[in-house]
Amino acid sequence: MSDRETSEILQNDTRKQLGAFLRARRESLDPQRLGMPRSGRRRTPGLRREEVAMLADVGVTWYTWLEQGRDVNPSPVVLNAIAAALQCSPLETRHLFVLAGLTPQESFQQPPCERINAGTRRILDSLMPQPASIQKPNFDIVAWNDSFCRLMGIDFSAMPEADRNCIYLYLTHPGWRSRLGDQNILCNYVSYFRAAMVDHRGDAAWENKLARFFAASSEFEAMWHQRHEVRGVENQIKNFTHPQVGCFSLQQMYWYSAPRNGARLLVYLPVDEVGEKALARLDAEGG
Repeated sequence: MSDRETSEILQNDTRKQLGAFLRARRESLDPQRLGMPRSGRRRTPGLRREEVAMLADVGVTWYTWLEQGRDVNPSPVVLNAIAAALQCSPLETRHLFVLAGLTPQESFQQPPCERINAGTRRILDSLMPQPASIQKPNFDIVAWNDSFCRLMGIDFSAMPEADRNCIYLYLTHPGWRSRLGDQNILCNYVSYFRAAMVDHRGDAAWENKLARFFAASSEFEAMWHQRHEVRGVENQIKNFTHPQVGCFSLQQMYWYSAPRNGARLLVYLPVDEVGEKALARLDAEGG
């Protein structure tokens, strides 16, 4: 296959992804909340294409072609109008721009992650007994402290480097998954990885990572093709179930180094006395 044919296949796939994302956003909106008149019975959820076209001030036929993945080229102004009509968040708007082959208004491109240095190692160790790790944008775990190992029940140093990935571990490691019992986690991982991958379309390393997720879980693959939400990683409270210390909650906190290079420091902090005692017990018992 020639480079031209490969490029055309990639462009066609990207246009299909753009259309699927637009359709998913449109179908997720509540017409009544947006003030749309009640005219006739709606056969599908969300807004109609003509309603999106009206809100964005574009032609219905042209918008339909865009959503169908045809070869149309929206301008930044038009794409911003469509994003506003679809109530897109800044992250979702950026996702739209990248899929459309346009430069986002604010560039999120980041240089490759730096290697873990001695200073970073000291930070991780000094945070104990708070579990902490360093993760790449693709959710690879590149460094950790002992408390993180105890929390998740995994000796990362004894694990193949290719397996040290939060999503892959959730899909393949029963112990990891059992400690994160929330059923929304898989949906979140799909939306997190989709948002992160948009900057790496055609990157063999990212494509291979996604293929590995598909091979590990048909459920992940089905969600990937059926759901088109995008989300950025965020600070939130996460619930854990540990075989030694029971159930407890921790505050998930992300920090980025300066200059920001894409890698992020993840620290879990107790939110109450139950969490404090759980981490103290794990630290004392070493497991």
